[in-house]
Amino acid sequence: MRATLNERAADLATGKITSSQLVEALLARIADASGEGARAFVKVHKDKARATAKAADELRKAGLAPSRFAGIPIAVKDLFDLEGEPTTAGSKVLSQAAPAKADAPAIARLKAAGFIVIGRNNMTEFAFSGVGINPHYGTPANPYDRATGRIPGGSSSGAAVSVADDMAAAAIGSDTGGSCRIPAALCGIVGYKPTASTVPLKGALPLSFTLDSIGPLANSVDCCASLHEILSGMTLASEGERPVAGLRIAVPQSVVFDGIEPQVANTFETAIKRLADAGAIVTEIALKQFEMVSQINGKGGFPAPEALSWHRDLLEEHGDNYDQRVRARILRAREQTAADYIDMLHLRRAYIEETNRAISPYDMLAMPTVPMIAPSIASLEADNDLFVKTNLTLLRNPTLINMLDGCAISLPVHVKGEAPVGLMLAAAGRRDAVLFANARAIEKALGR
Repeated sequence: MRATLNERAADLATGKITSSQLVEALLARIADASGEGARAFVKVHKDKARATAKAADELRKAGLAPSRFAGIPIAVKDLFDLEGEPTTAGSKVLSQAAPAKADAPAIARLKAAGFIVIGRNNMTEFAFSGVGINPHYGTPANPYDRATGRIPGGSSSGAAVSVADDMAAAAIGSDTGGSCRIPAALCGIVGYKPTASTVPLKGALPLSFTLDSIGPLANSVDCCASLHEILSGMTLASEGERPVAGLRIAVPQSVVFDGIEPQVANTFETAIKRLADAGAIVTEIALKQFEMVSQINGKGGFPAPEALSWHRDLLEEHGDNYDQRVRARILRAREQTAADYIDMLHLRRAYIEETNRAISPYDMLAMPTVPMIAPSIASLEADNDLFVKTNLTLLRNPTLINMLDGCAISLPVHVKGEAPVGLMLAAAGRRDAVLFANARAIEKALGR
């Protein structure tokens, strides 16, 4: 089992390990030629991480550690500003961009707590895909079935692989339509999408300013909760220890099970049955409001026009150097008119109001994070139609919550040794503290 942040913090506090030893162990895993470090990271901060770890050890000896997590190495997605470095967002076209003048505020908060940024994670170029393939820097293979070489999920692909392969204690990603939860589900770790407004987006290269959010990928619910508190700058209201018994769990029947693969369906049903046996009140609900999202996204949704507004000049100058699949998705914005965009705003407002009203009697929603296990990288690189279909399938369930402006977490629920499957728990916006409390109870009940 990979160590949680609390376990690593305890080891540092008792002197069982030093930050310098921890950094060296993770750097060795990243450098291992038989592993995925070369594809999970686009840059490794070896010297800076070592120097920061040495300083963290000295502060801890002096009783001046800024938090219990001081000296723990984490990784950050390549779309976050880090002072003195260009922010390339998995692209080649920004490789010569001006260095960032300051850290993104979210990352600055983690550094202030003493976390060490060990490197920048590879990602889908400009965060515009749920698959995780990157033609520029290579694609980190899913930790499951390395012989086949399966996709990691995206867009926070390197983030998920770096945590799953214990190359970082945790990683920070972004989530516009599932980019923390999809790779977490496919790689067998925990991924969190917060209420979008709780974590500042400044210093994170945008995909969709309407839907973007910043969240952690880690080894437990507690890990994600601790990181979210620091990222948001807010202490989560204590919900106390709670049992699964009596939790009101709604399982939507519209959209989320369409085309589901048998292994995912069976794993999900087993998890839900275990929760019901533990006393949870599980109710299947139609939730037809979910069908509204395909209409909202009919002409590229919010990401296409909002990405085009950022990329327009860069595309004109360097369009041939983009991942052409990403370029095509951005250019879908040309199908939209200003009136179409305004219609989307109205439809989204109605969707949020109607869906929140329908789910208000329940503590949370539960659904498969994605309805499939990870397919092979080679099959999607070779077949564009299959790539498009797979991408839409992966994004479908998580996007329902981004469009809702809600919060959601993906927990691994598969049997060890089998293909990873994620259970997504979700709630209305601003219910992050309650969702974390409920997710802890479910994680414990499922024996994760």
